Amino acid sequence: MIDTKKKLLDAAERLFSQQGYGAVSLRQIIAGAEVNLAAIHYHFGSKQELLDEVILRKAGPVNRERLARLDRLEAAPGGPRIEQVLEAFLVPMAEAAGQNPEFCKLMGRMQAEGILTEVVLRNFQPMLGRFLVALRNAVPDLPENEFRWRVHFMQGSIAHTMSSDPAPLAGAQDVGGFPGRIERLIAFLSGAFRAPATVAATWAASRSVASKRVTSKRVASKPVASKPAKKSGKGK
Repeated sequence: MIDTKKKLLDAAERLFSQQGYGAVSLRQIIAGAEVNLAAIHYHFGSKQELLDEVILRKAGPVNRERLARLDRLEAAPGGPRIEQVLEAFLVPMAEAAGQNPEFCKLMGRMQAEGILTEVVLRNFQPMLGRFLVALRNAVPDLPENEFRWRVHFMQGSIAHTMSSDPAPLAGAQDVGGFPGRIERLIAFLSGAFRAPATVAATWAASRSVASKRVTSKRVASKPVASKPAKKSGKGK
């Protein structure tokens, strides 16, 4: 017999993936789960907490596998290459996606609704921090702001790859399922992170250095105010 909490999680995942988080009410979830009204407030304090539980139910094991793979990479001498870091992050997700296509639709819905970032920040730490450090160490010569931009592009690429079929404009054949998609995505993102810094990034970095030099010179050339001579206490 399926317990009440699982019924609610299953119904929420199905409805969120079909209609989007914002469009689904708690009453719809209760009706879909075929439970009474008090059940949802007993098991979950709010709709947001329900969403977080839906995410963690599937993403929790994925994140543990990601960290286990990263631990093994970082224990090896020399440090992991960018492809290895991306593989450790993306392959567990692809393996889970093959077993839970509905969950992929849910993540795509959250991306479209603009709430994916806040959901990820709530539920994917400290795993995300570990991987960002590993990615940064794999491309040490990339300016910091340029690295941040490429992480931003990576987030969009991952969400698009996992939640939708190839666009008609691209005309690509979806051969190999999620593992095939991830193999292509790793090659794409590795090249993106290794690409030289853009002209804008180089200009911004040089401008920042020049600004610091000017500030330093101003501080060095600023005259030091002399202290006024003490007045003698004796009268003339």
